[in-house]
Amino acid sequence: MGVAHDHHGHSHAVSPDADRRWLAIALGIVLAFMAVEVVAGIIADSLALLSDAAHMLTDAGAIALALVAARLAARPPGGRFTFGLGRAEILSAQLNGALLLVLAGVIAWESGKRIYDPPDVEGAWVLAVGIAGAAANLLTAGALSRAERRSLNIEGARAHVMTDLYASIAAAVSGGLILLTGVRELDGIAALVVAALMVASGWRLLRDASAVLLEGAPAGVDPDSIGRALAEQPGVVEVHDLHVWEVTSGFPAVAAHVIVRAGEDCHGHRRALQRLLDERFGVEHTTLQVDHAAAPGQLLTIEPRG
Repeated sequence: MGVAHDHHGHSHAVSPDADRRWLAIALGIVLAFMAVEVVAGIIADSLALLSDAAHMLTDAGAIALALVAARLAARPPGGRFTFGLGRAEILSAQLNGALLLVLAGVIAWESGKRIYDPPDVEGAWVLAVGIAGAAANLLTAGALSRAERRSLNIEGARAHVMTDLYASIAAAVSGGLILLTGVRELDGIAALVVAALMVASGWRLLRDASAVLLEGAPAGVDPDSIGRALAEQPGVVEVHDLHVWEVTSGFPAVAAHVIVRAGEDCHGHRRALQRLLDERFGVEHTTLQVDHAAAPGQLLTIEPRG
C-alpha cells in the first residue's frame, strides 16, 4: 500500500494493490459485456441496447481512469507536487462526468428521432440482452464493492455501474413491452430514461469534483462548527484565517491562526487543538499557527496574509 505522510506524521492510505486488482476485474467484466451489447444492439436495431452499451463505455472509462489515477496517487510527494498526485483522481472524475453529459445529449437526440419515427425492433433480443446486462452490472458492482478505499473516483465508478444496472433493466422492460404490445416507440423511451440517468450521474460527479478543485470544505464538514469548536477551548482568545478544504478524496485539511492568552503554552494548545480536530471532525492534516495575545500595555501587530 502506498502511504503519504504529512508534516505532523499522520499517514494517509493512497491506493492499495487490492483495490487496483478489483478495479481491473470490474473493467474486464464491463468491456466484455459492452462488446456483447454492441453486437446485439446492431442485430436487434435497438437504440436502448446501443445507448446502454455507450453507457458501459463510460463505465469502462471511469474504471480505467480510476486505475491510472490510483497509480498516480500512490506516488510519494516530491518536487513541485508537495501533496503528491492525489488530485489526479479528482481530475479523472471530472472528465468522466463531462463525458457522461455529452453522451447523454447524443442519446437523447437519437431517442427523440426514434420516438418520432420508430424502426422495427427485435424485442426478444432487447429483453434477453437487457437481463444479461443487469447480471453483468451486478457482477461489476460486486467487484467494485470489494475495493477498500473510498475515493470520489471509486465512488464515481460505482455510481456509473449502478446507473447502468438501472439502464439494463429499462432496456429489458422495453423489450418485454415491445413483445407484448408491439409499440415500437418504447425502445426510444427507454433510451431517454438511460440518458436521464446519465445526466444525473454526470452532474453529481462534476459537482463533487469541482467542489474539491475549488477548495471547498469536504461534505459533512462545517467550517463554522470547526471555528466555534476551536474558539471555545479554554485559553483561546481568537481564531481567524480559518481554511477548511479537501486535498483529495478522504484527505481533509485545516489551517488557522489561533491567538491564546498571554503566558499560555502555545505548543500545548496547538497539540490539544490538533487532537480536537482529529477526534471530533476527523481532520488529521492541520496547520495551526498559535500566538500569544498582547500583554497589557503591549501592542500586538499581525501582518496581513497575502
